[in-house]
Amino acid sequence: MNVETLVIGAGPAGLTTAYELTKAGRSVTIVERDPVYVGGISRTVNYKGYRFDIGGHRFFSKSAEVEAWWTEIMGDELLQRPRSSRIYYSGKLFDYPLRAGDALSKLGPIEALRCVISYALAQARPHRNVVSFEQWVVNNFGRRLFQIFFKTYTEKVWGMDCSEISADWAAQRIKGLNLYQAIVQSFGIGKRSSGGDAVIKTLINSFRYPRLGPGQMWERVRDRVVDAGGTVMMGSTITAISQHSGTGKWIAVVTDANGKETRVTADHVVSTAAINELVRMLGADSDPAVAAASAGLRYRDFLIVGLIARGKERFDDNWIYIHDPGVKVGRIQNFKSWSPDMVPNTDTACYGMEYFCNAGDDTWNMSDADLIARARAEIGRLGLVSPEDITDGSVVRQPKAYPVYDDTYKLNVDTIAEGLDDRFTNLHLAGRNGMHKYNNQDHAMMTGMLTARNIIAGTRVFDIWTVNEDAEYHEAGDTPQELGERLVPRRVA
Repeated sequence: MNVETLVIGAGPAGLTTAYELTKAGRSVTIVERDPVYVGGISRTVNYKGYRFDIGGHRFFSKSAEVEAWWTEIMGDELLQRPRSSRIYYSGKLFDYPLRAGDALSKLGPIEALRCVISYALAQARPHRNVVSFEQWVVNNFGRRLFQIFFKTYTEKVWGMDCSEISADWAAQRIKGLNLYQAIVQSFGIGKRSSGGDAVIKTLINSFRYPRLGPGQMWERVRDRVVDAGGTVMMGSTITAISQHSGTGKWIAVVTDANGKETRVTADHVVSTAAINELVRMLGADSDPAVAAASAGLRYRDFLIVGLIARGKERFDDNWIYIHDPGVKVGRIQNFKSWSPDMVPNTDTACYGMEYFCNAGDDTWNMSDADLIARARAEIGRLGLVSPEDITDGSVVRQPKAYPVYDDTYKLNVDTIAEGLDDRFTNLHLAGRNGMHKYNNQDHAMMTGMLTARNIIAGTRVFDIWTVNEDAEYHEAGDTPQELGERLVPRRVA
């Protein structure tokens, strides 16, 4: 098989690249490891007609081009859905973002007073040399509010104690979420902002969503790529790949689940695979610096237990953040609230119990039966659904769900990118794991769009590394500037 572009991975970045190339009449082959699903972490799993996502994926973007792209693919199948989420703490559900009246009434007067006193103490004796997430939050909200609304969930997601997380992440992550204004100011303490309340982009009141989940969209994109002459090789892996020293052509051996090998030659390779996996695949770890950088990249993994329950859904939220240290679950999805058609029987409900973990730890290694039993027990312990009403369940594990930004990650990524660029021509990195960037779906798509444009132009017109949290980008050669990125926790130096 000979094509212009070989794409590794059928996630948002890979499929967007392929779709844009086939629209321009270019030949493309995609190699996808999963035998059934496309979409990567944005896929939608179908279990006995019940559909659930690998985490929630709201469709909204600051990029008009991405929004128009979604409309082009989905049309009327893209629903407008209300956004609703709450925080579970001490047996009660708090509105998110917090509202003063709701929070005060549910915390109760004694707990609310404790929060105010705790805040006053923090103001009187703040941490002077603020280096950790914990110190930053305590200084700004008081220790009591830190323990209620920040500590437990943050530590579940990232597997790090809040005293070990750098303060710079807190300042970015919590900007605009002013619990002080929501709760403390209702007692008349402190100064109110003279300006109006800013709209926080992650707290929009509604969003678009495919009728059958984000996987429905990526399945359509796959079908359009195939209809335009592209090839999608499911359940396949690249078992050998090299570049001809004379012609620059890529030569790959693609092996399917039955062991059948296909030799593919290509002018370009676009990789959305985890960047450290690509290094091993290319044999680039023969360079000691690249090998060390690759070994230094870290990830946070994730699994979801889909629970099917008899009866109507017990809450209307899209998801609930679980701030209860007595259970392992970090967040609970209600898939019928994302779209009613995610659940085939109107007299049943489907919940997604999300567990943040590391591959190889106790949670990751539990059997599916034990994980379903744990999820059933925990949703009952929280008082959200009776365990007796849970009739079935399914487990999906997602390795490398969250690229981790530690103190050396940027140096490691730069070392790998430069090493690959020096050694291989016509190799393009794109997407969340392909670039080790904590991208949203629209950001990953933007890297795919720009990669396709570079291939069509025959030169790197766009520098995809400049795609930032606002889905903006700059042409290669633009004046360098500090571009924002979606931050994740770093350890205290």
